Amino acid sequence: MAGFRRDLQHTFRRLSRSPGIVLAVVISIGLGIAGNATIFSVVSTFLLRSAPVGDPPTLMGLYTTQNSACCGNNVSWQLYGDLREQAKSFSGIAAYYPMMPASISGYGEPERVWGELATANFFDVAQIQMTLGRGFTPEEEQLPVVVLSYRLWQRRFAADRAIVGKAVTLSGRTFTVVGVAPPSFRGLDILGSDLWVPLGNHERLKVGDHSRTNTWLEVAARLKPGVTRSQAAAELNGLAQRFAKTYPEAHKGLGFRLEQAGALPPDQKQAITAFLAALSVVVFLVLCIACANIVNLLLAKASSRQREMAICLALGATRAQLQLQMVMESVLLAIGGGLFGFLLSLWATSALSAFHLPIPVPIDLTVGVDWKVLLYTFVLSIITGLLFGVPPAWVATRPALAKALKGEEVPAGAARRWNLRSFLIVAQITTSLVLLCATGLFLRSLQSASNIDIGFRSRGILIMNIDPQLHGYTTERTSQFLAELRRRVQAIPGVASVAVADPVPLSIDGRWDDFHAEGQPQSSNPNAVVDMYMVTPGYFATMGIARVAGRDFADENAHGSKGALVNEALAQRLFNGENPIGQRVTGAGATYEIIGVVKNIKSRTLGESLRPVLYRSLAQDIGRDLDVRGVSLLVHSDTNSAVLEREVHDVIRSLDPAMAIFNVETMEEHLRDALFLPRLAGTLFGIFGFTGLSLAVVGLYGVMSYSVSRRTREIGIRLALGAQISAVQRLIIGQGMVLACTALAIGLPIAFALAKFATSLLYGVRPHDTVTFTVVPLLLAATALLACWIPARRAARIDPQAALRCE
Repeated sequence: MAGFRRDLQHTFRRLSRSPGIVLAVVISIGLGIAGNATIFSVVSTFLLRSAPVGDPPTLMGLYTTQNSACCGNNVSWQLYGDLREQAKSFSGIAAYYPMMPASISGYGEPERVWGELATANFFDVAQIQMTLGRGFTPEEEQLPVVVLSYRLWQRRFAADRAIVGKAVTLSGRTFTVVGVAPPSFRGLDILGSDLWVPLGNHERLKVGDHSRTNTWLEVAARLKPGVTRSQAAAELNGLAQRFAKTYPEAHKGLGFRLEQAGALPPDQKQAITAFLAALSVVVFLVLCIACANIVNLLLAKASSRQREMAICLALGATRAQLQLQMVMESVLLAIGGGLFGFLLSLWATSALSAFHLPIPVPIDLTVGVDWKVLLYTFVLSIITGLLFGVPPAWVATRPALAKALKGEEVPAGAARRWNLRSFLIVAQITTSLVLLCATGLFLRSLQSASNIDIGFRSRGILIMNIDPQLHGYTTERTSQFLAELRRRVQAIPGVASVAVADPVPLSIDGRWDDFHAEGQPQSSNPNAVVDMYMVTPGYFATMGIARVAGRDFADENAHGSKGALVNEALAQRLFNGENPIGQRVTGAGATYEIIGVVKNIKSRTLGESLRPVLYRSLAQDIGRDLDVRGVSLLVHSDTNSAVLEREVHDVIRSLDPAMAIFNVETMEEHLRDALFLPRLAGTLFGIFGFTGLSLAVVGLYGVMSYSVSRRTREIGIRLALGAQISAVQRLIIGQGMVLACTALAIGLPIAFALAKFATSLLYGVRPHDTVTFTVVPLLLAATALLACWIPARRAARIDPQAALRCE
């Protein structure tokens, strides 16, 4: 230990004498480790983190399968009751519905929140220790009581510690607060819940039913002590066979599958794991570039220390002792880089958490940094320090003793055109080329996506969501409220047009159903899968969707025959060029007469092919098919969006002071969210690609600068013998560009082959995009030329007399 302490003190003294090298190594390694720590934070959050419950390994999520194919974590009310009564492997089985919208009023502005309906034993099965109060009791299964999330309690109720026992208004009904959940608990899945109410309130809140075919509940079960997961699965399989025989119409082919509660659903986990694995490979490549950079730097530093090493060896030091000391330096530098990288990852994870999916449900994408990430960063720093520390230590402790003792610091093999440093530079530039090609593809995709013709107005529209039925409005009262709202908003100065729709295009999810044309033979004209929208009069003018035939909606009677407008793609799909006006189509449990045809739009995603679309009258279908997202008020105006938002907000408040307003955004913001995938991919690959390029260029510059410094005397002799300055520059530049061109020759085929894996994420750009695979190599070659030219320019300014006296 005394020897180790002396080595450590000596190492700190040596590093303190080279602050420039220390800074360069810490920044280079820190950039590489930051990327790895950030991606591992995502992996830890979505794949490795246990649910925030008591004894996580024994809490299981129960998934149903159909003929051995996984369907989801959903069961019917009746099936849940059967499982709760007959399954003996579990100490408790709880059910919950995780997508319950609610409007909370009182204690400030009305607010739209998302909660869960849960059985009375939910918190007991999950073993949740409340911050305040308690969970539900068996007697409260159907009572109006509520448990608040910690975040909602802090945000809306100012962390009032006397909140337990007070009344709050949810969707126009009074509920009594019985508890506040702990800070870490927002539910058992990725959806972030703000509150929980007993499942027995589902009829009062108009959610679900008691039928055996409506699978709307999710199930969590706690294993009994001593019961293994495989034993419980075997019992469930036996129960599934019994249920299939007893209820063949509802449960034929039924099976069960147990997964850790809180884990991603099996049907989503595979795709997310593959995506994160690809990102992990990318950030590992960036770290490899950084390591190669540092190895080159330390190899150069080791060459200058060969006389020191020779003296130590001559005085009796062993190579192992010297190597240990040099590796200790590398590990300390790597730990410093790891600390810098960890701090960078804190910023990066917060930036990733700001990305927003264009969907209405509250998916919690918050990426946190926990002890696992800190431990991973520390271990990765140690491994990195060993990887880039061992090669220089090996080279430095094997000097040519006779030459080194005389001060001739020429390491063995330095005269060779290709050495370890050359191979490392080629590897760096090759990897950077692959990353930059991926970056170019995604940036081109983002540019292409922003130029795609979406078929509707992309700016000048304010979107505000409300949900009258959530406040207890009847269908008739909802129609009256929306009509009056449109009339008053239309009267606001500067408003061009107003409409209400459900949903807004490019919201990813939506409604669709099979439709067929009446009077057409089924064999020659099969059903079409059609996206459905409910809209009011004025929708097409507000959205800027051109009508090509027929008429718009007017004041349709809710009890009259149903009319619809279709897009050109649906008209062509069902009627093969015939005039669709007056024709009838059937689907979604109703028959519609086509009254008009409009231009095509991008319905769900920007990258989709044209989809058939049918527009229904909101007044006619709102009573039977309104979504939990509510409806979107669309206001077309050239007025400043902030001013317009306040004016529309005041109109809604004048109609109903308790109405919650949510998801307020402009059409530009909505479209930016629709570009989530290309923006995310472009951002990540852009950061990693340009980080890799910077490290590779710095590495090439360092190698060429070192080469010039080692060949100072040779260059002086060449100049003294009459060599032209331009010839010396060409000599230095040529050596560097040979490395760069070799890397380009290797990297281009690799990047070309890997590009096909990005096909599904590209919009309007082919994987083998000519512009990308032309511009990126030229950019990298130009950057490499600059990195070689600067040392070559310095070499050409060497004074021959000073060079000839160089020792």
